[in-house]
Amino acid sequence: MKKIDIDDELYQYIASNTQSIGESASTILRRLLNIHDENDLVVPENPALVEMPVSEDDGPSSKTTPLVEDKKPAPVTQLTHQHANVFNILNKEELAMQKGVVGRFLFILSALHRTHKTDFSAVLDVQGRDRVYFATSKEALVNSGSSMNPKNITDSEYWVMTNSNTTRKKMMLHEVALGLGYSAEQAEKIRDYL
Repeated sequence: MKKIDIDDELYQYIASNTQSIGESASTILRRLLNIHDENDLVVPENPALVEMPVSEDDGPSSKTTPLVEDKKPAPVTQLTHQHANVFNILNKEELAMQKGVVGRFLFILSALHRTHKTDFSAVLDVQGRDRVYFATSKEALVNSGSSMNPKNITDSEYWVMTNSNTTRKKMMLHEVALGLGYSAEQAEKIRDYL
């Protein structure tokens, strides 16, 4: 299997076309590009026949006309924030491969960042009574308290405090999800990935 690098916008487009949890990028692309391997059953598509009314001047009262739908996928530029959903890009297999709770915590936060880049600054509002949980620099976290163990959220300018117990990390994920516009039920699901 070959690996390729793609930009974030294209990745988001592919992920937004996921039809089932765990569906591979190759499967999604094959479906979008209408490419089938020899193991796939290919059923040729016939245009639907539709009864269309015709004016009296044209003769018979109705005419059978083939209706052809445009099957092209929407351009990437039409992707909007409203369709962004972390569940489309969180891969449970990759999540399971992360090292420990901190690895899974960072992986989920990174997926949330990729999905909601423009709104991700909402994480800065998630704080404890006496602790800062997120910052835009390692120094800001280190200077905000002792024993922070700051870690960078992959491919972002954000840092997170990781020196907390699993319950606190789950609470942080829950609050981040709510801050990014997920429902309480969805936020609980994201939290439970940890």
